Amino acid sequence: MSGQRLFLWDLPTRLFHWALVLCVAGAVVTVQIGGNFMVWHGRLGLAIVGLISFRLVWGVAGSTYARFSQFFPTPNKLAAYFKGAWQGHGHNPLGAFSVFGLLALIAFQVGSGLFANDDIAFNGPLQSLIGKDFSDTLTGWHRQSSNLLIALVVLHLGAIVFYTRVKKENLVKPMITGWKDGAQGESARGGGWLALTVALVVAAAAVYGASGAWLPAPPPAPKGVETPNF
Repeated sequence: MSGQRLFLWDLPTRLFHWALVLCVAGAVVTVQIGGNFMVWHGRLGLAIVGLISFRLVWGVAGSTYARFSQFFPTPNKLAAYFKGAWQGHGHNPLGAFSVFGLLALIAFQVGSGLFANDDIAFNGPLQSLIGKDFSDTLTGWHRQSSNLLIALVVLHLGAIVFYTRVKKENLVKPMITGWKDGAQGESARGGGWLALTVALVVAAAAVYGASGAWLPAPPPAPKGVETPNF
């Protein structure tokens, strides 16, 4: 399909993108508030596990511009981009670094969070699988890497503003509508119902595994010794 309007982002990719934005923002807010909101912090973490798992499958079996192979930043692509000779749609080679970096860091965040604890009332759903010392180590990494994640998000937003204001290219609208105006090329293809079903099944399985629902119930607390009443 050629013309002045290009179908760029399929619906599953767009839903993933905005759901991830909401879940990450919610996770940041709930951990800052703390207290009873930590329950929601954990739930949002599980939702992110599902989203990342879905995206990993969709990055292989999804439509054209959602596939990792389509926008993986090879040396040749980077060289062409910096020379101003890169031509393509979707994520450019430099933006691809941001995408892969964010996905990797978010995956690390939720992965470490599954085993973390706050020494008060919250334990990650898989915390019981490891020792307390290692859990404390992962908790420290989880907290420290959150600052790097916020920095990457700010950089990502800055790049969007730069492209909108300086290069006059709206990156947000196609992620809402799916269409890129004023572009010539082949619209996205692939990513049918079978691929979507597989991605959703993998995401559901990942959430189940991360939730710890498959773990045996902890033994009941020992009953206190009753003092004889003489």
